[in-house]
Amino acid sequence: MLGIIAVSVSSCSDYIEEDSRSFVPADATYKTASGFQLLVNTNYAWLKSIYGGNPWLFEAGTDMYAEGRSPEPAGLSQYTLLIPSSDNVADLYTPCYQLIQSVNKTIYYSTITDQTSILNAQVGEARYLRAQAYFLLVQTYGGVPVVNEHIITPVLSFTRNTAEEVYTQIISDLDFALANVGTAAYSTAGKVNKRAVNDLLAKVYLTKGYESFGKADDFSKAAAYADAAIAGQTLAIAFDQLFKPGNDLNAETIFSVQYDKASTSTDPTKLGNNQFYYFSSYLGGAETGAPLRSYNLCPTDYALGLYEKGDKRWDATFMTEIVEGPETTNGVTKTILYYPYYRSSNPASLKVRHFYEPKWFTPADRLTWETANASRKAATFVYHPWGEYSAAHTLIKNLDCYTIPVKKFDDPDPTTPSSTGPVSTRDIIVSRLGETYLIAAEAYLKAGVPSTGLDRLNEVRRRAGVANATLGEFNIDYILDERGRELLGEYKRWFDLKRTGTLVARASAHNYKIKAANFVGIDGQLKILRPIPQTVLDLNQNKSFPQNLGY
Repeated sequence: MLGIIAVSVSSCSDYIEEDSRSFVPADATYKTASGFQLLVNTNYAWLKSIYGGNPWLFEAGTDMYAEGRSPEPAGLSQYTLLIPSSDNVADLYTPCYQLIQSVNKTIYYSTITDQTSILNAQVGEARYLRAQAYFLLVQTYGGVPVVNEHIITPVLSFTRNTAEEVYTQIISDLDFALANVGTAAYSTAGKVNKRAVNDLLAKVYLTKGYESFGKADDFSKAAAYADAAIAGQTLAIAFDQLFKPGNDLNAETIFSVQYDKASTSTDPTKLGNNQFYYFSSYLGGAETGAPLRSYNLCPTDYALGLYEKGDKRWDATFMTEIVEGPETTNGVTKTILYYPYYRSSNPASLKVRHFYEPKWFTPADRLTWETANASRKAATFVYHPWGEYSAAHTLIKNLDCYTIPVKKFDDPDPTTPSSTGPVSTRDIIVSRLGETYLIAAEAYLKAGVPSTGLDRLNEVRRRAGVANATLGEFNIDYILDERGRELLGEYKRWFDLKRTGTLVARASAHNYKIKAANFVGIDGQLKILRPIPQTVLDLNQNKSFPQNLGY
């Protein structure tokens, strides 16, 4: 038998040699037009690592959002404990460089792949994404290494470029992108187009204009690029439709991180994003059927008080009434909280469990509301007066639903039940037309043309249904207030305050957890930039790589 086996093995040597037809080397794949398109697509996918997790580096430690019942990373939300090894400090550093390296790989293969008619457009899309990553890095950490080589062997030493050099790299990428990307509408093509590039160039020049190395014409360039992105389009979509579930790719969306529920089937508890998990109260456990909430990044009294009577953004941004209603699952009917607002064909007929009184309500307004809605009150109805549902109020009462929920990011069709984790497949909107108008408003103000800037801002207010702002009140503080009303929760606020030099004053004035002294670091330097992560310094063999001031 041993002899037969030996003969069989020797005679079948060709047969048992591995010949995997499913394995194709990357080099061979990316040299084809179809394979190169897959590589381009990978660049877009890296955005999910940047935006899809927690939003601490985008929103924590500002005037708009503060800690509620759940603790936030103390360093990023309060600054006193902010050190290079603090939790979540590296949350942008690492994924941004992963995207940058992916783009570097794309650019490398663009020189040796099939030379198609759309190749330059594809490279333009990739370079726009690299510019996005560098822009997030330079705003957050200041000067960082500019690494544009396709790295295939370990590199152990990096040199820190200046912030000015990083901006030069960003603008170079965007200039190339603007000259080469297409013009197809984002809502249909889903790709970077010239409008998206103009929009990002406007933000880059506006931010650069505030820097010590900013040029005299940065603000006027920002205004021109913003107007090019606006391209005469008015804000015609009702505000409550902008964030309606299923309407993320509307005509005002300029660029977004896109998700598809079908693509998360392999790991539905993780492959999605966490945006709907934040900016709200905890709404109860799985037994209520309500979406899981974290009870942190809760709106401050300042954020909630920005809205005036008649502002359509109030009801479109916040779930001012939490309703309950019957739902049947597997033959069992029970009362569900919150979600029936979306799932009922007649939500006005549902019982109201909680109502949050807006700032402008008078005692007469309260009486009118309670009288008109007497029959709608649930058995456990709670009326929350103004001033009793902000982040700071959780120090007094931290019960479920005692902070007003932000509804604009709600996902009534999540990939998993609320009990298994915070997973949504709604898109994360990075750029939209309403913000572009506000970028133009700020750029024109800083460029010395306030009347034109006011026109841009008042287009936003017109859509909101409130009176025009006047030239006498039009300044940076007013713009920041308007951005707060328009963009609540949209991953902008820390960058807005840092850009305009108002981070210390506004955060200490409106965030109950922050005092101006919290920002004072080593040698009296203010901790404005986030620190270079300690892991980055430890792994870098170049020990002349400097840390930011204050750390």
